Amino acid sequence: RDLINQMKISTEPNYCVRVTADDGALGEQWLEEFQDNEKTIPTILTTSQKLSTGVDARNVRNIVLMRPVNSMIEFKQIIGRGTRLFDGKDYFTVYDFVKAYEHFNDPEWDGEPIEPETVKPNQPGDAGEPNQPGEQTDDDPPERPKKLKIKLADGKERTIQHMSATTFWSPDGKPMSAAEFIKRMFGELPELFKDEDELRKLWGQPDTRKALLESLSEKGYGVDQLDDVKRMIRAEKSDLFDVLAYIAFALPPISRAKRARAGQDQIAKAYGPELQDFLSFVLSQYVSEGVGELDQDKLPVLLELKYEGINDATRHLGSVKEIRQAFVGFQQHLY
Repeated sequence: RDLINQMKISTEPNYCVRVTADDGALGEQWLEEFQDNEKTIPTILTTSQKLSTGVDARNVRNIVLMRPVNSMIEFKQIIGRGTRLFDGKDYFTVYDFVKAYEHFNDPEWDGEPIEPETVKPNQPGDAGEPNQPGEQTDDDPPERPKKLKIKLADGKERTIQHMSATTFWSPDGKPMSAAEFIKRMFGELPELFKDEDELRKLWGQPDTRKALLESLSEKGYGVDQLDDVKRMIRAEKSDLFDVLAYIAFALPPISRAKRARAGQDQIAKAYGPELQDFLSFVLSQYVSEGVGELDQDKLPVLLELKYEGINDATRHLGSVKEIRQAFVGFQQHLY
């Protein structure tokens, strides 16, 4: 409370107030005023446990979590403070500093969503007939689809996992479904590369790959979001390149290990034994950690991991310029 009031722009002295058991009657007064949807002061309320109970403050727009929430019941109660409906309130935002969002993954949250079920009325003569083996009855839970297919403007379908704990956000801060996110991404990728060949060319060079990733991030497709999509298309062991190629061109993802094995053949043809050994080490890091290991700023780190120092590395591999040329040059063979 004190830190917020020190940094606030508002001139109101009670812009942020504290409500805890120790605050007694004054705290209860602040809580009542906070719950009054006609009032804007206090704007922020800090508390330890108060909003875990049935406080009806319908215009809560933001919830900030700064301590661990170990109880599913308590987590549901806290989130419930934001789900109250209010005129002009389309969504609320949770700022989570303690990974409490992982409770959303728990089956105790709400369980898996159930697809709408079309119920056919009984035809004359159906009454009293026993169910056939494997036939679904009213008492059986409906079969849940494991995957969701999205048909995009190119006429091809993309398949994603039906269940995902990830929430995507539009540029104006509103939540989006995974399908909406994929469709929006598909529509905007042509602004960044016109065809598969251009994507491969851009991705095969560290500098143009970095520029492409920055452009994607500016549009709302940062590395974290691309990693989420990677999980949705069951390509956790693939490259971020495969995410873009799958969404843009419906190319099936391949694993980083398979891509690295294909690259090894080209390395053997293009480089001597010492550089082959180093580039094989780079590929092992790529397979283990991902495409970030191929950034140019990772080269000194990789050299120190392999040779314990730049000087030792140059004795084995040649000049820094030659090493950098090999590090950059071999990457085009991966894509």
